[in-house]
Parts: sequence; C-alpha cells; structure tokens
Amino acid sequence: MKYSKMVECLNKLVAEKSLKLDGINVSTVMQGAIELWDLMYSNRAPWLSSGQKSAGIPASIASEIARLVTLELKSEVTGDNERAKYINNIYQNVLSNIRKQVEYGCAKGSMVFKPYPSNDGIAVQYNAADSFYPITFDSNGNITQCAFTEQYTRGKEIYTRVELHSLADTGVNVYNFAYLSKTGATLGSEVSLKSVKQWEDIEPHGLLQGAKKLTIGFFKVPIANNIDSDSPLGVSVFSRATEHIMIADKRYNQIDWEYDSKETAVHLASSLLKYDKTNDKFEYPGGRERLYRTLEYNTGAADKPFMDTYSPDIRDESYYHGYNQQLRRIEFDSGLAYGTLSDVQEVEKTAEEIKASKQRSYATVSDIQQALQRGLTDLVDAIDFWVSAENLAPAGNYETTFDWDDSVVTDNEKEREDDRKDLASGIMRPEEYRAKWYGETLEDALKNLPEQADVVM
Repeated sequence: MKYSKMVECLNKLVAEKSLKLDGINVSTVMQGAIELWDLMYSNRAPWLSSGQKSAGIPASIASEIARLVTLELKSEVTGDNERAKYINNIYQNVLSNIRKQVEYGCAKGSMVFKPYPSNDGIAVQYNAADSFYPITFDSNGNITQCAFTEQYTRGKEIYTRVELHSLADTGVNVYNFAYLSKTGATLGSEVSLKSVKQWEDIEPHGLLQGAKKLTIGFFKVPIANNIDSDSPLGVSVFSRATEHIMIADKRYNQIDWEYDSKETAVHLASSLLKYDKTNDKFEYPGGRERLYRTLEYNTGAADKPFMDTYSPDIRDESYYHGYNQQLRRIEFDSGLAYGTLSDVQEVEKTAEEIKASKQRSYATVSDIQQALQRGLTDLVDAIDFWVSAENLAPAGNYETTFDWDDSVVTDNEKEREDDRKDLASGIMRPEEYRAKWYGETLEDALKNLPEQADVVM
C-alpha cells in the first residue's frame, strides 16, 4: 500500500477508535516525497518509461554514505555487571547488521529501532520511513506518539498489524489492531490478532509502566528539510539531487541507446540465405541472427543478390562527458566528495578545490554519525527498559560507548600541514611530530631524529 494511502487509513482508524490521539503528522508533500524516495531507491523512479533503465544512483549514494558512516564503528554497552553484558549481547546483534539499516534510513530519511520481547529474550524490529508514521513530537523533536505497520500475506489475503504508541504520565500506552484485506488498497476488515500465528501472543492494549519516553531509537538524516520546513522528519540523503538524478538517468539511457542503435549489422538479401522449410525460417551464417538483417534490395530492372555493412561511429565520448557532469552535480547535492560517483580524471581541479570537496564529505559523514549515535543510545535505553519489564537481568549501571573511525571524518592532510606549521614555529617539538605521524614512541622518535633538527618532515 502506498504511504499516503496508509496515512489516510490510519487517520480513519484513530478517529474511529477514539484513542485520544492526533492524526498522522506527515504533510501531503512529505508523504509524496517519502514515496518518491522509495521508488528512486528501488530503481522505479516515475520518470523511467517502459524500456528505460535506472543508473542506480540513489542506491549507490545511500550505500556509500552508510559505508562511510559505519566503517569500523566500534560501540558497546559497558559495565561490570550481568545487566550490562546482557544488554550488550543484544546490542552487538544490532550492530552486526547496522550498515544495511543505516542505508535504508539514509535512503528514506529516517529509521526506527524498536525492541520488543520475544521467546528468545529481546528482539529488534527496524522500521524505515515508509513503515513508520509519527503523530506528535515534543519541543525537542522527540517522538511522543507514533504508529507502525507490519504486513503478512497468505495467498491472496493481506494481513496488516497496526501498532500505536502514545506517551502518557504513567508510561507508554501501546495499542495493536489487525486487519484483513484482499486488495492491498485498504486496511480492510478488523480481525483478531490471533488470525496470524506470529501475532497471537500480542495483547490489544498494554501500558509500559514507568517508561519516560517511547521505547524506540529514532535515527533521522540530519539535513535541513527543504521539502517541508515545518516537518520534524528527516529527508533522504539524495533528496536535493532528485532533479539531477532524473537528468543523469536520461543521459545514462542515451548512452545505452547510442551503443544499441550503432551495433554493427550486415544487411543482405534473403536470396543469399538458405531457407529451412522444417522450421519455417532462414538459416544465418554461424547461427548469428543478431548480426544479420534480412532486406529485399531493388537495384533497377531486376532483383539480384546484394549485401552491405552497417557500422557507424559511436559518439560515446560526448555522452559520457554529459553524464559525468550530472554525477558531479549529484555528488555536490548529496554532500559527497567529487570522484565518489564521477570520474575525477575528466575535470582538472586545484588542490584547494579537491580539499574542499573532501571536507564536504567529511562533514556529511560526521553529522550522520552523530545522529546515528543518538538513535543507538536511545535504542540501548529502550532495551534496558524491556530487560527490566521482563526481569531478564538484575539491576545494574551501564554506559554506551562509541568509537568512530576518525580517518573517515578527519582531513589528515590538513592536520599534518597544521602540525608542520606548529613544528616550524616551535609550538610542537620534532620528536612529538615524528611520534604522531610515524607511529613511534617519544623515546624512539627522539633517537631517530636527524642531526639537523630543523629538517622538514
């Protein structure tokens, strides 16, 4: 079901159930944007007509940013007690799959990590923006009411479970409803949660007593929302590149057509071919039907055998240049360094321009890492709540630590140049410089210094 249609159905459900909840807090323009990002990410952009191909740029952008953000991420729940170890085991399972979930979140603007009790302890459900529906936010942008959907198909029957969360003074109210439809265009008729085996143990209503916030971790892309500035939702990492991605897809298909239309062919008269009566078709030399095209030639008074070759020049260089220029625009719009998608050899850049390009990528990755850290920290708190609620581990203190790969977000070239200036001005000692950049201890660095201490390193 389309996101906008589900919003319509959920608003109707909330009104009918009199749950004292507001309507879904997603504007019409944001609903359309979320649907568009989903289509673009899955290579089904609306501008692709029949026979046209996607260059796969949106998925490449989301994948590369997710890779840079999570590269060598080290995070754990620490504490000298059984509770911290129990929570950390669950958390490490989440981290083992984190890159894929961050990619989905980057592509669609946001991702919710929702822990819940299961037969094996605590499991975590992942809801990207297209299966998550915020209702209300507080003044700090924290979600206070929201809805989640989960679908299960059995034959031609489509079962939908709607889960509503609402923060109250005493805790979090959770409501669950199940619906059955055979069209996919509506929720259909309400049925028992026991209609689906994996939902049979879910209660229609429950109070998560003592919860001070929703028991979820919310990650959203930290880019200003220029689609709906009043919306607290995140936007896709490629949201500002939509127009240029559309043009790039066009250029990509032009290149593809240039090769197809200029494919070498031999035009020949059918009289030159042997006719196979059994299969009712001509036999082509070597079975190469793709190479030969049968035509009837009329040379004047009478037909006679004739053959010519079709092999025009391919104008791929101009097309590739135009395509590459669009990729550069897309890189800029998406906060990526030049060369992430494009061919940097095509365009001459100064050292400062290259450095500025890299710093743009560093800033993008760093901002998203901090947003992900907040979401994961809230996830750990939510897991902790469920550990208490289900009596899975004794009480105990814990701390969530993060160690990001600095090489991704730090411009080492600039840092080294700054250290050289400090060395020249006497702020940094030569052995300190050598120890830092050559991986030596201070003692070894001092021994390995050249006789002339002012030698440039």
